[in-house]
Amino acid sequence: MHVSRLPWWLSDKELACQCRRGVCCCCSALRPRYKRLVDNIFPEDPKDGLVKADMEKLTFYAVSAPEKLDRIGSYLAERLSRDVVRHRTGYVLIAMEALDQLLMACHSQSIKPFVESFLHMVAKLLESGEPKLQVLGTNSFVKFANIEEDTPSYHRRYDFFVSRFSAMCHSYHSDPETRTEIRIAGIRGIQGVVRKTVNDELRATIWEPQHMDKIVPSLLFNMQKIEEADSRIGPPPSPSAADKEENPAVLAENCFRELLGRASFGNMNNAVRPVFAHLDHHKLWDPNEFAVHCFKIIMYSIQAQYSHHVIQEILGHLDACKKDSPRVRAGIIQVLLEAVAIAAKGSIGPTVLEVFNTLLKHLRLSVEFEANDLQGGPIGNANLNTSSKDSDEKIVQNAIIQTIGFFGSNLPDYQRSEIMMFIMGKVPVFGTSTHTLDISQLGDLGTRRIQIMLLRSLLMVTSGYKAKTIVTALPGSFLDPLLSPSLMEDYELRQLVLEVMHNLMDRHDNRAKLRGIRIIPDVADLKIKREKICRQDTSFMKKNGQQLYRHIYLGCKEEDNVHKNYELLYTSLALITIELANEEVVIDLIRLAIALQDSAIINEDNLPMFHRCGIMALVAAYLNFVSQMIAVPAFCQHVSKVIEIRTMEAPYFLPEHIFRDKCMLPKSLEKHDKNLYFLTNKIAESLGGSGYSVERLSVPYVPQVTDEDRLSRRKSIVDTVSIQVDILPNSIPSDDVVSNTEEITFEALKKAIDTSGMEEQEKEKRRLVIEKFQKAPFEEIAAQCESKANLLHDRLAQILELTIRPPPSPSGTLTITSGHAQYQSVPVYEMKFPDLCVY
Repeated sequence: MHVSRLPWWLSDKELACQCRRGVCCCCSALRPRYKRLVDNIFPEDPKDGLVKADMEKLTFYAVSAPEKLDRIGSYLAERLSRDVVRHRTGYVLIAMEALDQLLMACHSQSIKPFVESFLHMVAKLLESGEPKLQVLGTNSFVKFANIEEDTPSYHRRYDFFVSRFSAMCHSYHSDPETRTEIRIAGIRGIQGVVRKTVNDELRATIWEPQHMDKIVPSLLFNMQKIEEADSRIGPPPSPSAADKEENPAVLAENCFRELLGRASFGNMNNAVRPVFAHLDHHKLWDPNEFAVHCFKIIMYSIQAQYSHHVIQEILGHLDACKKDSPRVRAGIIQVLLEAVAIAAKGSIGPTVLEVFNTLLKHLRLSVEFEANDLQGGPIGNANLNTSSKDSDEKIVQNAIIQTIGFFGSNLPDYQRSEIMMFIMGKVPVFGTSTHTLDISQLGDLGTRRIQIMLLRSLLMVTSGYKAKTIVTALPGSFLDPLLSPSLMEDYELRQLVLEVMHNLMDRHDNRAKLRGIRIIPDVADLKIKREKICRQDTSFMKKNGQQLYRHIYLGCKEEDNVHKNYELLYTSLALITIELANEEVVIDLIRLAIALQDSAIINEDNLPMFHRCGIMALVAAYLNFVSQMIAVPAFCQHVSKVIEIRTMEAPYFLPEHIFRDKCMLPKSLEKHDKNLYFLTNKIAESLGGSGYSVERLSVPYVPQVTDEDRLSRRKSIVDTVSIQVDILPNSIPSDDVVSNTEEITFEALKKAIDTSGMEEQEKEKRRLVIEKFQKAPFEEIAAQCESKANLLHDRLAQILELTIRPPPSPSGTLTITSGHAQYQSVPVYEMKFPDLCVY
């Protein structure tokens, strides 16, 4: 406005104001239109809120001229920054509302420059110390994250937002409501970052370890807060909208599930490893309820084909924590159990053997720690700590066995058979080096402990295993090492071996019906399931039957047998009868039972009276069972008559009495009436009348000799013939020699000259040998001949090893000193040659 046009009556002050107003009006007319439209949306009083009419004009202008969005955003960012610094919260709210509306209205390529200004303004709000502005900025960012852009911006990074939102998740504001509000805003912000970045495979920066190390612990920190009050397991829950907004734990869990669900093959490990760090840092493995909860979420959220990645990470962490306390290791193993339980039905892939190998390695370590604590534990008051560690190690061992068993029982049959062989190859047997487990540091006590643990694991794996043929379940490569521990002087080991055999033999679930050694009045009431014996099973018994009979025979004669041992041996005989017995096998089993009865009567092994009566009760229970199974009336009548007589005259020969507490035992068995015993001639007569081939019943059963007799830690009865070879003359005291010498008299010389008695004995021996070769089974004869040949070969090998030495050589002889091979050369002039070699 020109000065000459102003009214003349104005004072100097009013004249100055009019001049300034005119200048502003002139400048306003010259300002860009987008700035005028932006200025118009701000009212004079911020309480009035956004001017909607002017906002509509600004939106129309932005849509019509999208190239102006960049400038509009820059100008709004400038005003917002100034208002934030001046604490004009009302104008800040208006500016963010305008930005949100512009962001939602414009969906073009030109929005990208505007986004940069928008993110800059959100960052300004998040940097402010006012919770209200932080929540406002988070809400705007979440709205932006839900917008799907046509093309991604690879130059855009969200490092600042990840750090800031993670910090908000750990807010410790003094006001509880404000603290909860900030934490919820932080979780929603992380969820927005995840949604904005993980959809694009080329923009993988969010999966980098530096980001996952912030995001995952922030979510777990909020999930942990109400874990004790509300533990959710299984598939993702569906909480109400109000719960999602008000409960940080629910919101964090949903975000964690969403993050894991979007993880790809290459990003899975980066998302899982921070979980271990969080659980370690906050000592959440003991107790491990939250750890189990976390890994259930992980296993249910990830894609099924990536399950083995998580299992591998757990195994790796278990290896890293092998020196931690037993309860920590037990917590990790229980987490592994839960993970395996979810993944067992899905894709385990190449981790099957790795899982079992790692678990068996830690089982050995746990037994080693336990053995060291028992051998070198502290004295006095510290013994309480030693016993506590011992019990903690047992928790670790039980957790490992439970995991092995659950994992193995859920594998397909072909993989389970491989695992059975794998575990059996780890079982140490005294005197052999075929096992692959290092037991050098365990000692006898630790070795026994590891044997029990491995057999318990094998028992868990074989539970529920159903093979069509027994050859599949018990191949020779598995049967031989399985039966080796049955010769050990440990009743618990023998029990476990028998239980494993029952799992593999019982293909029709009859074992529960046979539980408890007893005289069954009517076997038909048990409703035994049975099928016709196939050709493969018949071939198996021809090849391995003698080996099974031998281990049952020797197992019955162990001095440390308890009630359970006899019960399991009875079940073994019954299962062989049900699953594998044809007429020939039935005859062999009856021969075995009669041989056991004779051994209890003769008592060559000096067994206690309880064990002798226990064997008699076992024979009675089995013959009662087999007689009813083959349904031969005369045989059943003979067995029933003997049992009836025993009930009245010798109840200690029956399982219902001998295995009862405080049972009266006889002083001897030699004076008993023969009616109390099962007689071979009557059994042969009854079976022969029904068409059975009973010639072999007259041949007493003698167990075959195998290499296992030399591996066992006791002398078998078959080795009694060769015991004299092991005794040196100078090892016998002189008093014993004198006492054992016979006085030389005329009668003694007369007996020595008279050879008529010797000839009769020789004839009897020849007759028995001929009868044996005529009636005994070919497998038994071949086994005995083979055993004699093996013994002869072993003796010759020992003699040759002691007598034959390699000739000296000028190049030297190989000697091993302290584990290192050294050659000691011998000069030619010092060699001693035989006379025939010198000329």
